[in-house]
Amino acid sequence: MKELFMTLPWWVRWVAIPVIAVVVFGGLLLNLLSFLVWLAFKILVFTALVAVLIFLVRKFSSSSSGKSRGDW
Repeated sequence: MKELFMTLPWWVRWVAIPVIAVVVFGGLLLNLLSFLVWLAFKILVFTALVAVLIFLVRKFSSSSSGKSRGDW
């Protein structure tokens, strides 16, 4: 098989075969790429929401605990 592949012209090995692969598997590759971008975006949104939640909890818990200690 390797001998058959090596006897082909360079443009078949380096141009025609990759073009055929992109045509055949292009939809699959595009779906996979869009899924990865969607997943990265969702992870980024989740991380940002958790960071905001932690910030708000620390801000309000520190301000309320400081007042309650001063009242005693």
